[in-house]
Amino acid sequence: MSQADQDKWNARYREGAYATRTHPSALLAEWLPKLDFREAHPRAIDVGCGTGRNAIYLARRCWQVDAVDVSEVALDHLTETASAEGLPITCIQADLEDATHRPADLFTADRYDLAVMARYTNLPLIDTLKGALRAGGYLIVEEHLVTEADVVGPRSPQFRVAPGALSDVAAGLDIIAYREGIVNDPDGRSAALAQLVARTP
Repeated sequence: MSQADQDKWNARYREGAYATRTHPSALLAEWLPKLDFREAHPRAIDVGCGTGRNAIYLARRCWQVDAVDVSEVALDHLTETASAEGLPITCIQADLEDATHRPADLFTADRYDLAVMARYTNLPLIDTLKGALRAGGYLIVEEHLVTEADVVGPRSPQFRVAPGALSDVAAGLDIIAYREGIVNDPDGRSAALAQLVARTP
Protein backbone atom coordinates (compact mmCIF):
# COMPACT_ATOMS: atom_id res chain seq x y z
CA MET A 1 0.00 0.00 0.00
CA SER A 2 1.36 3.42 -0.93
CA GLN A 3 1.93 6.24 1.52
CA ALA A 4 -0.88 8.09 -0.26
CA ASP A 5 -3.27 5.22 0.47
CA GLN A 6 -2.22 5.16 4.10
CA ASP A 7 -2.70 8.93 4.34
CA LYS A 8 -6.15 8.54 2.76
CA TRP A 9 -7.25 6.06 5.41
CA ASN A 10 -5.82 8.15 8.22
CA ALA A 11 -7.74 11.16 6.92
CA ARG A 12 -10.97 9.16 6.71
CA TYR A 13 -10.70 8.01 10.30
CA ARG A 14 -9.80 11.52 11.52
CA GLU A 15 -12.98 12.74 9.84
CA GLY A 16 -15.04 10.12 11.68
CA ALA A 17 -15.52 7.54 8.94
CA TYR A 18 -17.32 4.43 10.22
CA ALA A 19 -17.70 6.02 13.66
CA THR A 20 -21.30 4.79 13.88
CA ARG A 21 -20.38 1.27 12.74
CA THR A 22 -19.75 -0.27 16.15
CA HIS A 23 -21.66 -3.53 15.65
CA PRO A 24 -19.58 -6.61 14.81
CA SER A 25 -19.79 -8.36 11.49
CA ALA A 26 -23.10 -10.22 11.44
CA LEU A 27 -21.20 -13.25 10.12
CA LEU A 28 -18.88 -13.23 13.14
CA ALA A 29 -21.75 -12.74 15.59
CA GLU A 30 -23.70 -15.57 13.96
CA TRP A 31 -20.89 -18.10 13.93
CA LEU A 32 -18.72 -17.42 16.97
CA PRO A 33 -21.11 -19.16 19.42
CA LYS A 34 -21.18 -22.22 17.13
CA LEU A 35 -17.42 -22.75 16.94
CA ASP A 36 -15.60 -25.28 19.11
CA PHE A 37 -12.66 -23.91 21.09
CA ARG A 38 -10.82 -25.71 23.86
CA GLU A 39 -8.79 -22.79 25.20
CA ALA A 40 -10.22 -20.72 28.06
CA HIS A 41 -8.74 -17.57 26.50
CA PRO A 42 -8.29 -18.33 22.81
CA ARG A 43 -6.29 -16.07 20.54
CA ALA A 44 -7.52 -14.29 17.41
CA ILE A 45 -6.20 -11.94 14.76
CA ASP A 46 -8.41 -9.29 13.17
CA VAL A 47 -6.80 -8.11 9.93
CA GLY A 48 -7.80 -4.81 8.35
CA CYS A 49 -9.51 -4.12 11.66
CA GLY A 50 -10.18 -0.39 11.27
CA THR A 51 -11.38 0.99 14.59
CA GLY A 52 -11.87 -2.54 15.84
CA ARG A 53 -15.55 -3.43 15.93
CA ASN A 54 -14.77 -7.15 15.55
CA ALA A 55 -11.71 -7.10 17.80
CA ILE A 56 -13.76 -5.43 20.55
CA TYR A 57 -16.57 -7.98 20.13
CA LEU A 58 -14.09 -10.83 20.53
CA ALA A 59 -12.17 -9.29 23.43
CA ARG A 60 -15.39 -8.71 25.37
CA ARG A 61 -15.87 -12.48 25.11
CA CYS A 62 -12.50 -13.33 26.67
CA TRP A 63 -10.48 -13.55 23.46
CA GLN A 64 -6.92 -12.26 23.26
CA VAL A 65 -6.87 -10.28 20.02
CA ASP A 66 -4.15 -8.95 17.76
CA ALA A 67 -5.77 -6.14 15.75
CA VAL A 68 -3.90 -5.14 12.59
CA ASP A 69 -4.45 -2.16 10.32
CA VAL A 70 -2.45 0.25 8.16
CA SER A 71 -4.05 3.30 9.80
CA GLU A 72 -2.47 4.44 13.04
CA VAL A 73 -5.40 6.83 13.50
CA ALA A 74 -7.87 3.93 13.51
CA LEU A 75 -5.65 1.99 15.89
CA ASP A 76 -5.40 4.97 18.23
CA HIS A 77 -9.21 4.94 18.50
CA LEU A 78 -9.16 1.21 19.20
CA THR A 79 -6.40 1.57 21.80
CA GLU A 80 -8.49 4.15 23.66
CA THR A 81 -11.50 1.83 23.75
CA ALA A 82 -9.42 -1.18 24.79
CA SER A 83 -7.71 0.79 27.56
CA ALA A 84 -10.99 2.20 28.86
CA GLU A 85 -12.56 -1.26 29.09
CA GLY A 86 -9.43 -3.21 30.01
CA LEU A 87 -9.76 -5.39 26.93
CA PRO A 88 -6.95 -7.78 25.89
CA ILE A 89 -6.31 -6.23 22.47
CA THR A 90 -2.86 -5.65 21.00
CA CYS A 91 -2.88 -3.07 18.20
CA ILE A 92 -0.35 -3.58 15.40
CA GLN A 93 0.22 -1.03 12.64
CA ALA A 94 1.27 -2.84 9.46
CA ASP A 95 0.93 -2.67 5.71
CA LEU A 96 -0.82 -5.96 5.01
CA GLU A 97 -0.18 -5.63 1.29
CA ASP A 98 3.61 -5.49 1.62
CA ALA A 99 5.25 -8.36 3.50
CA THR A 100 8.49 -6.38 3.90
CA HIS A 101 6.64 -3.88 6.11
CA ARG A 102 5.05 -6.39 8.46
CA PRO A 103 6.41 -7.37 11.89
CA ALA A 104 8.44 -10.54 11.40
CA ASP A 105 6.45 -12.53 13.98
CA LEU A 106 2.97 -11.33 12.98
CA PHE A 107 1.93 -14.49 11.16
CA THR A 108 3.91 -17.09 13.11
CA ALA A 109 2.80 -20.66 12.37
CA ASP A 110 0.18 -22.14 14.71
CA ARG A 111 -0.34 -18.81 16.50
CA TYR A 112 -4.10 -18.24 16.33
CA ASP A 113 -7.33 -20.09 17.03
CA LEU A 114 -9.29 -17.69 14.81
CA ALA A 115 -8.51 -15.29 11.99
CA VAL A 116 -11.06 -12.68 10.95
CA MET A 117 -10.91 -10.59 7.80
CA ALA A 118 -14.01 -8.49 7.28
CA ARG A 119 -14.48 -6.31 4.20
CA TYR A 120 -10.80 -5.88 3.53
CA THR A 121 -9.97 -7.20 0.06
CA ASN A 122 -6.68 -9.07 0.06
CA LEU A 123 -7.25 -12.62 -1.17
CA PRO A 124 -3.52 -13.50 -1.33
CA LEU A 125 -3.29 -12.86 2.42
CA ILE A 126 -5.63 -15.76 3.10
CA ASP A 127 -2.86 -18.28 2.40
CA THR A 128 -0.75 -16.51 5.02
CA LEU A 129 -3.61 -16.62 7.51
CA LYS A 130 -4.06 -20.35 6.93
CA GLY A 131 -0.48 -20.92 8.03
CA ALA A 132 -0.95 -18.82 11.16
CA LEU A 133 -3.90 -20.90 12.37
CA ARG A 134 -3.49 -23.75 14.81
CA ALA A 135 -4.80 -27.19 13.92
CA GLY A 136 -8.57 -26.94 14.19
CA GLY A 137 -8.43 -23.14 14.00
CA TYR A 138 -11.09 -21.15 12.20
CA LEU A 139 -11.11 -18.58 9.42
CA ILE A 140 -14.00 -16.13 9.06
CA VAL A 141 -13.85 -13.93 5.97
CA GLU A 142 -16.36 -11.47 4.56
CA GLU A 143 -15.60 -9.69 1.28
CA HIS A 144 -17.47 -7.20 -0.86
CA LEU A 145 -18.72 -9.05 -3.93
CA VAL A 146 -18.72 -7.76 -7.50
CA THR A 147 -22.30 -6.72 -8.29
CA GLU A 148 -24.44 -4.39 -10.37
CA ALA A 149 -26.80 -3.83 -7.44
CA ASP A 150 -27.01 -0.55 -5.54
CA VAL A 151 -25.20 -1.54 -2.34
CA VAL A 152 -22.77 -0.12 0.20
CA GLY A 153 -19.06 -0.50 -0.17
CA PRO A 154 -16.40 0.34 -2.74
CA ARG A 155 -17.47 1.32 -6.24
CA SER A 156 -14.35 -0.02 -7.92
CA PRO A 157 -14.36 -3.76 -8.69
CA GLN A 158 -10.67 -3.69 -7.73
CA PHE A 159 -11.84 -3.75 -4.11
CA ARG A 160 -14.45 -6.47 -4.60
CA VAL A 161 -14.08 -10.20 -5.24
CA ALA A 162 -15.48 -12.09 -8.20
CA PRO A 163 -18.05 -14.83 -7.62
CA GLY A 164 -16.31 -18.00 -6.45
CA ALA A 165 -12.95 -16.30 -5.82
CA LEU A 166 -13.16 -16.49 -2.03
CA SER A 167 -14.06 -20.19 -2.00
CA ASP A 168 -11.19 -20.89 -4.40
CA VAL A 169 -8.56 -19.45 -2.05
CA ALA A 170 -9.97 -21.49 0.83
CA ALA A 171 -8.68 -24.69 -0.81
CA GLY A 172 -7.21 -27.04 1.79
CA LEU A 173 -9.56 -25.88 4.53
CA ASP A 174 -12.75 -27.59 5.65
CA ILE A 175 -15.49 -25.20 4.53
CA ILE A 176 -18.23 -25.00 7.14
CA ALA A 177 -20.33 -22.31 5.47
CA TYR A 178 -20.10 -20.33 2.25
CA ARG A 179 -22.55 -17.94 0.67
CA GLU A 180 -22.66 -15.11 -1.82
CA GLY A 181 -25.38 -12.55 -2.36
CA ILE A 182 -27.14 -9.47 -1.05
CA VAL A 183 -27.51 -9.19 2.72
CA ASN A 184 -28.97 -6.53 4.99
CA ASP A 185 -26.50 -5.06 7.45
CA PRO A 186 -27.58 -4.42 11.05
CA ASP A 187 -27.77 -0.70 10.22
CA GLY A 188 -30.37 -1.45 7.51
CA ARG A 189 -28.13 -0.97 4.46
CA SER A 190 -27.74 -3.60 1.74
CA ALA A 191 -24.37 -5.15 0.95
CA ALA A 192 -23.21 -7.64 -1.67
CA LEU A 193 -20.95 -10.09 0.11
CA ALA A 194 -19.01 -13.32 -0.20
CA GLN A 195 -18.87 -14.93 3.24
CA LEU A 196 -16.74 -17.85 4.37
CA VAL A 197 -16.43 -19.84 7.57
CA ALA A 198 -13.76 -22.55 7.40
CA ARG A 199 -11.56 -24.68 9.65
CA THR A 200 -8.06 -26.02 9.37
CA PRO A 201 -7.86 -29.83 9.23
